[in-house]
Amino acid sequence: MGIDDIDLGEEFDFEQMLNESYEKTENNSVVTGIIVEIEGDRVLVDVGQKIEGQINVSEITVNGELKFNKGDEIPVMLLGVRGERPSISYRKVLQKEKFDAFMAEHGEDVEDTIIEGKIISVKNRGGFVLEDENGCEYFMPMAQSYLKAIGAVGKKIKAKVLKVNAAQSSIIVSRKKLIEDSKAEKDSKVAVIIEAGEPVNGVIKKITSYGMFIDLDGIDGLVNYNEISYKGPVNPANYYDEGDEVTVAILSYDKTKQHLSLSIKAALPNPWEEIRNELEVGDTITVTVSNFESYGAFVDLGNDIEGLLHISEITWNKNLKNPKDLLTLGEEVNVEVIELDIDKKRLRVSLKTLQEKPFAKFTKENKVGEIVIGKIATLTEFGAFVTIGEVDGLLHNEEASWESNAKCKLIYKKGDEVEVKIIKIDREKENISLSVKEISESPAQAFQAAHKMGDIIKGTIKDLKDFGLFIKLENNLDGLVRTEDFGPLAEDPEALEIGKEIEAVIVNIDTRKNRVRLSVKRLEQQQQRELLKEVNDTSSMTLGDLLKDQIK
Repeated sequence: MGIDDIDLGEEFDFEQMLNESYEKTENNSVVTGIIVEIEGDRVLVDVGQKIEGQINVSEITVNGELKFNKGDEIPVMLLGVRGERPSISYRKVLQKEKFDAFMAEHGEDVEDTIIEGKIISVKNRGGFVLEDENGCEYFMPMAQSYLKAIGAVGKKIKAKVLKVNAAQSSIIVSRKKLIEDSKAEKDSKVAVIIEAGEPVNGVIKKITSYGMFIDLDGIDGLVNYNEISYKGPVNPANYYDEGDEVTVAILSYDKTKQHLSLSIKAALPNPWEEIRNELEVGDTITVTVSNFESYGAFVDLGNDIEGLLHISEITWNKNLKNPKDLLTLGEEVNVEVIELDIDKKRLRVSLKTLQEKPFAKFTKENKVGEIVIGKIATLTEFGAFVTIGEVDGLLHNEEASWESNAKCKLIYKKGDEVEVKIIKIDREKENISLSVKEISESPAQAFQAAHKMGDIIKGTIKDLKDFGLFIKLENNLDGLVRTEDFGPLAEDPEALEIGKEIEAVIVNIDTRKNRVRLSVKRLEQQQQRELLKEVNDTSSMTLGDLLKDQIK
């Protein structure tokens, strides 16, 4: 009786049945028989008894071809009697040969031997039949498998030998025992390492994007990419190769999940503690540019510590967009420590604080009233920022042109070169005010060249406001008559209409603000003074005569 002869019902004690089969079998001897008939699936073999034994034709078929023919001798194993016909098997002979080879290789004491085989069949709900690469078969009870029957066929697994019966050529194996023994062995080895409390050496077994698996004398542990260097998360492939030996410390061990967490950096001296009393904010240090990010660069102190050089701390130039525009990988630079937190492992440094401030340099070289050349850096609704060397100055819309309502974004485009005058430097706020119109003649200056205070001019009313009215002058210049200067116009509403021509006297010309003040009231007063002067200068005429002429 062998593995194939066990009838597995709903409930059974596999070990008991196996032992019973060992006791009931008289010999399981191998005899030589003669094939007397091959018909369909049936092969009859004469084994020297009253009735021939029978095997399935599949037992003697390999790749669709018969290994034996009618009349050939064939070795078969006598398994007992079914009815009157002897129970025989050619396959059991082959299995016994494989079994004998297994025993010859491993000796009599084969329990706990680890085998690897492929599951070739499932015996109802009783267990699995495995076959190794040499063709030797093993039986693994379901309770010893840690596997589900569905989808198991074809899987390759490892298991430990539980029992062997030479008489039956049967080998019982257990995957459960292998797993539990391996777990117990790992628990024991890890406990010894943890109790020792010392770093241990291991070999890198596999490198992944998230870390490395380390072999510690048969125990696998994981070094997360955060635990490789004090620099922080790193790509392990940039530092190690599979097969490299490393020293690690145990961080934790989850017995349930068999998860061993390891650390390379924990097995090394903590460089942050080494600089606790050696470095402080304000110190200048030499570092190496080690990595770039969009927000800045990381710099290496040379002892597995990296600091952040933010893009805003690289240069005083606010227009820097990429740190690679000013720095190169591997470049050595001097920086100032601006933040240091040993406990949080945070270090920030600055390159620009060791450089002269561009605003201070600008104020040394330039003064209010000077004319400089710059480039339009940014256009806004209120004006434009002009880059002059390493600083930016503001060209307000009001200073861009003498034309009213002028806007920089309609006059310039980014990158345009422009000549400007420095009109203000605010050292406290570090602001620079610029002007274009101050280096060109204003319409009021041209007007001043042709007119003087006290001149009488005529103009058409252009606009009416609550505070006065504007009249149109030459060169797109407007003249303002405030309400208090309306004079007789205040009593004549019909005269205060857009398009009406009025006469006024010039009372002020502001060339810087491009303004002309006019007065109708003063015109009336001026005309009266001229009239009185004329009376005094004319002896032949009386005041009444002069007034009569004026009334006409």
